[in-house]
Amino acid sequence: MATKLQTIGFDADDTLWHNERFFTLTQERFAELLADHVERDDLDARLLAAEKRNIGHYGFGVKGFVLSMIETAVEVTEGRVPGSVIGQILAAGQDMLAHPVELLPHAREAVEALAPDFHLVLITKGDLLHQERKLAASGLGELFDAVEIVSDKQPQTYARIFGASPGGAEAAMMVGNSLKSDVNPAIRAGGWGVFVPQDLAWSLEHDEKLDHPRFREIPHLGALAPLVETLD
Repeated sequence: MATKLQTIGFDADDTLWHNERFFTLTQERFAELLADHVERDDLDARLLAAEKRNIGHYGFGVKGFVLSMIETAVEVTEGRVPGSVIGQILAAGQDMLAHPVELLPHAREAVEALAPDFHLVLITKGDLLHQERKLAASGLGELFDAVEIVSDKQPQTYARIFGASPGGAEAAMMVGNSLKSDVNPAIRAGGWGVFVPQDLAWSLEHDEKLDHPRFREIPHLGALAPLVETLD
């Protein structure tokens, strides 16, 4: 390396703790509520279109997901969706917000192993209050030197965050489960990108792997500290 690694950024949802599986379970519940009105494949397609359309209005996270479900329910029933169904959609969203945080395998060990020697930054997008609650519940908060809850993750996002971190972007690494939001934009900003794939992934987070010397992929967070040793 031309520059010694000094900063390591971690994504939160589906990198440090479970998240997407709760969206999947809620979408199953949503489909059951509307089974008499629309075929499942059509419902899923309309919901995804609503989510994509609404990101600019509501941002990422549970609240935007709930509003997109309500919008889709109104659309597929041509405005005849019962109030009881809307109530159940809202209740499903509240359940998601209240769900206990469950760390992914090796998450705590990986963060604890790197905290003494590196400047650690949690970089996550979504609803501010919900992300703050999840971080507090995770028990990992005191291990991070900085926390950035952002509206989106673009190369300029990482350029700003890593630019204010020790060593700048060239001495920084981003670790996450999303090629689109975590890995590729961090590499484009001048840093390293470490991809930690998960079985469940939101389709709007799909992207191609970059053919780049600063791209790395590991099977789980237990492999992160050994990887860092090879770069440092």
